[in-house]
Amino acid sequence: MTRFSKFNVSAIIIGFTFLYLPIILLILFSFNESRLVTVWAGFSTKWYVELMQNQGIKDAAWVTFKVAFISSSVATFLGTIAGLVMTRFGKFRGRTLFSGMIYAPMVMPEVILGLSTLLTFITLAIDRGVLTVTLAHITFSMCYVSVIIQSRMSSYDDSINEAALDLGCTPFRTFLLITFPIILPAVVSGWLLSFTMSLDDLVIASFTSGPGSTTLPMKIYSMVRLGVTPEINAVSTILVGLVTAGVITASLIGKRQRQQLAQS
Repeated sequence: MTRFSKFNVSAIIIGFTFLYLPIILLILFSFNESRLVTVWAGFSTKWYVELMQNQGIKDAAWVTFKVAFISSSVATFLGTIAGLVMTRFGKFRGRTLFSGMIYAPMVMPEVILGLSTLLTFITLAIDRGVLTVTLAHITFSMCYVSVIIQSRMSSYDDSINEAALDLGCTPFRTFLLITFPIILPAVVSGWLLSFTMSLDDLVIASFTSGPGSTTLPMKIYSMVRLGVTPEINAVSTILVGLVTAGVITASLIGKRQRQQLAQS
């Protein structure tokens, strides 16, 4: 049995306190009666009520979730294909270039990525709006999906596919009935990661957004510049709850898939 020293226990406590104490305080003060975010004046949900009446925040939230859903879905589709190409097709001409194009958005600073996409849209005479934000989010999030799929396929047993093909199953049917169910937890994880990254993005959206396409992080940032209010805490609490629910859902799906594979 592994025993933790006092130093390890102290480091863990300090680390988790540093990470999660601000989030706990944010959630706590979202229910504060007072407008002052540092003075507790009693429990109240009035800031959530006012939040629901704030049309600017609701419009920004709608744009954010629309962009996040579309971009994460397209990025998951393209990233899954890219991951399968990198793991199933072996060496092919242009593999190094293709691999570099996949990994480039992961190591490139967001400012450079946002500026490059902005210049691309200007060159192509594409008006900035929801479409440009969605395309930019697809560009930087599909690489993460590809890496997750590659990681899952690295431990994939090809003999399962070979057995299905020997029994007369077509390659496409083999993928639908065997490969896809096995990599489904990785696909779901990639989608959730892309969705979360799109919800969180501020820099790239700031470069590629236009009139009527203000995202929720941009709205929150503009509000914070005028001072932190309980409404911002309420918005952040809702986002934390949504992300937490997504993580729990993904964990349950992954656990169920592993149990089904173990039983089979």
